[in-house]
Amino acid sequence: MSVYDEELRALREQMERKRQLEAMLKDLRTQRQELTARVSELEKVKLEEQADVDRLEGHSLAAFFYGVIGKMDEKLTQERQEAYAARVKYDAATRELSAVEEDLGRKEAEYRRLEGCEERYAKVLREKRELLKAAGGETAEAILALEERLAHLRSQQKELDEASSAGRAALVTADEILHSLDSAHGWATWDMLGGGLVADLAKHSHLDSAQAAVERLQVELRRFKTELADVTIDADLQVSIDGFLRFADYFFDGLFVDWAVMDRISQSQTAVEETRWQIRGVLDRLDAMSAAAEQERAENQERLDALVRDSGLNNC
Repeated sequence: MSVYDEELRALREQMERKRQLEAMLKDLRTQRQELTARVSELEKVKLEEQADVDRLEGHSLAAFFYGVIGKMDEKLTQERQEAYAARVKYDAATRELSAVEEDLGRKEAEYRRLEGCEERYAKVLREKRELLKAAGGETAEAILALEERLAHLRSQQKELDEASSAGRAALVTADEILHSLDSAHGWATWDMLGGGLVADLAKHSHLDSAQAAVERLQVELRRFKTELADVTIDADLQVSIDGFLRFADYFFDGLFVDWAVMDRISQSQTAVEETRWQIRGVLDRLDAMSAAAEQERAENQERLDALVRDSGLNNC
């Protein structure tokens, strides 16, 4: 029976993976649709903000007006800040969309390779069931049911492990952002006390590091959400997961209004800490689900071993 067992195990894993991919593909296609619209929206905002800068730097009536009232530098600085923030958000969303499309392409290719696995599994299962009926009747059917449940639990454990791995990667990046923001906050404090150019450059260097990590975290949060697409999560945690999708917006909106103001850095720290707390909450839930699945697997394995030992089907 070992030949059947090995083939059934492989086919069962393929079926579970195909089911998981179906949920992931649905989630990724939704993300792609939303991000495509988001990129288009941000591109429009970026062009509008840059046009405002160009008008003030050129020979427009707005430039003349602000020049007359003596507020040209102030207005131009504000417009440049807004144009820069719009460009950063557009670039981040564009990279997010590229990452989603890459993930989607890989998973679509994997899904195509699994086509027909259900039919192959059903065929092999019928063959094994007929042999078991001939050899052991009801006991054999009970053994088969336990084997099916164990195969499902192994697949579930793999899904939980993959989701947890994605979440832990996001958690590491969130910690990296907090470290950069803590450093930026420290240099900003020194800058306020007269740290001069060195403090200002150090502050912005750490903010640059935080910005790069935020863009990476946004992609990781989307992948975390995709890995969770086939995992049943409590409703309150689902709200947190959905919130991952706009994390970069919240961060950038809080930071780019005025980099020189420490309150803005503090607000960004709060946003990252909140997201980190949400990630940790989902990971704790996944750990609990994993422990429950492992306990059920051990109990079912013990029942199966006892049935096989007492049934005389060991050599079947």
